[in-house]
Amino acid sequence: MATLQTIRTKAGLLVAIVIGISLAAFILGDMFQGGSSILQGNRMEVGEVNGESIQYPQFQQEVEKLGDIYRMNTSQNQLDENTWVQVREQTWQTMIRDIVMNDVYKKIGITVSSDELFDMLQGTNLHPIVQQLFRNPNTGQVDRGAVVQFLKNLETGVAPEQRHYWLYLENQIVDERIQSKYNSLVGKGLYVTSQEASNSLAGRNKEVSFDYVALNHTSVADSQVVVTEKDLKDYYNKNQDTYKQEKLRQIEYITFPVEPSEQDFKDTEKWINDVVSDFASATDNAAFVNSNSDVDFDDTWYKQSDLPEDIATWVFENDAKINDIFGPYFEDNAYKLAKLHASEMLPDSVEARHILLQVNTQQELIAQQALADSLKTAIENGSDFSKLAMEFSADQGSAIQGGELGWFGRGQMVKPFEEAAFNNKVKEVSVVTSQFGIHIIQTTARGQLSRQVQIAYLVRNVTPSTQTYQSVYAKASEFAGKNVTKEDFDAAATEQKINKRSASLRETDRQVAALENSRQLVRAAFSSKVGSIVEDQQGSTIFDFGDNFVIATLVSASEEGVASFESVKARVELAVLKEKKLQFLAEKAKKAMEGKTDLEAIASELGSTVKNAANINLTSIQIPGIGMEPKVVGTATNMSPDQISQPVAGKNGVYIIKVITVNEGDNQDTEGERARLAQSLTFRAASQAYNVHREKAEIEDERSKFY
Repeated sequence: MATLQTIRTKAGLLVAIVIGISLAAFILGDMFQGGSSILQGNRMEVGEVNGESIQYPQFQQEVEKLGDIYRMNTSQNQLDENTWVQVREQTWQTMIRDIVMNDVYKKIGITVSSDELFDMLQGTNLHPIVQQLFRNPNTGQVDRGAVVQFLKNLETGVAPEQRHYWLYLENQIVDERIQSKYNSLVGKGLYVTSQEASNSLAGRNKEVSFDYVALNHTSVADSQVVVTEKDLKDYYNKNQDTYKQEKLRQIEYITFPVEPSEQDFKDTEKWINDVVSDFASATDNAAFVNSNSDVDFDDTWYKQSDLPEDIATWVFENDAKINDIFGPYFEDNAYKLAKLHASEMLPDSVEARHILLQVNTQQELIAQQALADSLKTAIENGSDFSKLAMEFSADQGSAIQGGELGWFGRGQMVKPFEEAAFNNKVKEVSVVTSQFGIHIIQTTARGQLSRQVQIAYLVRNVTPSTQTYQSVYAKASEFAGKNVTKEDFDAAATEQKINKRSASLRETDRQVAALENSRQLVRAAFSSKVGSIVEDQQGSTIFDFGDNFVIATLVSASEEGVASFESVKARVELAVLKEKKLQFLAEKAKKAMEGKTDLEAIASELGSTVKNAANINLTSIQIPGIGMEPKVVGTATNMSPDQISQPVAGKNGVYIIKVITVNEGDNQDTEGERARLAQSLTFRAASQAYNVHREKAEIEDERSKFY
């Protein structure tokens, strides 16, 4: 029977998932805010897709399922907030796709029958996922008996997490099959004609070299063109897709940073001075440091060159003795004591070899530990280490070298491995466990001995005290109490010379700029009115993020859709100004060309020079000296030698082109080009078809109410 570990380890190679976490505190805040219940009306609705409501319990259940899958894949008991953010996003996108595409599949009659599913799970055409999960590592063949037995035991004979994982994989298999059918239907509606293939081949193979005169729009002063209000509105109306926007909130905020006071520095200095005698008399330095220091005990061995200069001088030049104390001293915003913990003559490097036994389950750990002990005994009794490494080691990189790792210094290997390799005598064999598995290590040579030491550092960081927090909060509270409108907020910030910061927020943003864990402010901004001071769910205008108290005001709000003309007027004006300048340059170029057939003469008339571009074809993205100008490429590749173009208005300038040479290239492989185009069309159509359906779908996203 396939084990949970088999599914866990192999499925990670088969299923790409991204996941995240949900915090109930956010929900509870909404449930009881203002005395209303979240159960009223549609307040439990996370979103709606094509009229189908997605309720919070349903969405959260899917999130938790995906979270369980991730935990199994990664062998993690807990997921961090960033990971949960990802899983919620993945769940949301999956639910949108399922609802949108299931409507499409239903309309055109695409399904995956129970017979098809049976065939993919245990029939003659096993899905690749099933094949990999149940392949016998010894024979390389799929163990169909194991598949059948596993499915028979699915309801009662396997652990719940195994069952959940298997059902997840089943859904992935069904989704893949039905999507494959849909993509196949779309692909059959695509056809590349011989003429299309011939044109494409000619376009890709045809190369031109040309001379050109360029007139950049920046050479025209704003005063040389006239832009009217009608021009702006006409441009805005014709290009509204350019001005689509997300739902946004613009805030301004001030911070009251909580920093250690002068008294905090004095108190910390007093603490470090008071503890000197206790540290000096401590018999267990590691335990004392771990109990009292802000930094754990470090058992690293250091050479003189590895230590800070003052510590190195104290130890190696002033001949410090074991348990001697250095300090107190101030460094990196902390008061510190250094105690010489140990001193030894140790090698600066070692040469070693190893055999790695991988461990994936508790049962494997027991078996592999027994194997490691047997291999250690065999090596000590004279067995060939190299042959054993080649046969047993999971570290393929070193196994082919007989387990040899060469020379390495401290800090290059994981800690347990390093300690064993450096503590071993030459030819001594030891067994240690690391995150990679069980290592059988033999040290084969030791480098030159040098004095190395261990330093016990007692560190006390200078941090704001409770009194300091209260003092800063009082200042923030006074500001908030006196300034309850945006006008008051702005005036007080200016008067008190407090720097205002601004931020543009989307509903899904997890934080504001550099304010750690500030999702609460994002949510509050979307619940506030323009011109008001932003309040949290409890009605407070003071937000606490890390070492900052924050007060914010909502400056503006933009809803999803096309931005208003007034809000984008400055952008429109720049675009129209550029367009007018290109028109101005095109007219100027036309006049300069009148009666002339020589490009040099035209350039001279325009006060410009003639430049050259070589080997340009339809796939050229950039033109040397010009940049990205698709119209120039399109014009040049459709001209004959010695022909001079009319002025071409591009993205950034106006160009006059004279083609010098044309190389048609080899255009014989029309069938090969048709196959290439057909494949490209099929791939593009598969993704574009979904994108079209998604764009047409009516989607309401209310996740920000809950997360």
